[in-house]
Amino acid sequence: MMFNNDWDKVLSDEIRKEYFIKLETKINELRKTKIIYPSTDNTYRALMLTNYHQVKVVIIGQDPYHNPNQANGLSFSVPKGEKLPPSLKNIFKEMETDLGIKNVNGDLTSWAKQGVLLLNSILTVEKNKPGSHRNFGWERFTDQVIIKLNELENPIIFILWGAFASHKRHLISDHHHIIPSSHPSPLSAYKGFLGSKPFSKCNQLLKEPIDWQT
Repeated sequence: MMFNNDWDKVLSDEIRKEYFIKLETKINELRKTKIIYPSTDNTYRALMLTNYHQVKVVIIGQDPYHNPNQANGLSFSVPKGEKLPPSLKNIFKEMETDLGIKNVNGDLTSWAKQGVLLLNSILTVEKNKPGSHRNFGWERFTDQVIIKLNELENPIIFILWGAFASHKRHLISDHHHIIPSSHPSPLSAYKGFLGSKPFSKCNQLLKEPIDWQT
């Protein structure tokens, strides 16, 4: 049991593949000499908190936060009490404009427990080195997660922020919903993210809306 839910069965073939075994071995070796985020316990937290058959929404991030005390295994999320990173600040800014919800707690665990899969494409990073674990094999694994979700008959909403997330569009069939925009980072938030109303659009497509209050 790796995820302690139905992902164990769904991904059973994938986690037995040679590339994945080598990937895990490499990360475990790096942890012996370098500071790697998130912790071992939180590496697969997104999958552990949101069961395969309960996924309603997917928000795709790139890789974990690389500063101390930030990465908690969920894309864009930080532990409660931590200072909000710039992208999350803009996400909350848009949420207040869109839904009137003013969030100050950056821990998005409550979203995950409602069926929002907060999936980073790359699941680990070295301290202070963004993108340092790119091309280790994580992308192959998380693409497989998206492929498995795509196989579900019930429509899922994929929220794709920025070019990196948009590159996953080819993995998603037409019977699912895609809500795209620019990335919420300060570099691109004003190029289409702010004002895009992703949260109200998402809830309009769901029978049971997400409570976005953290």
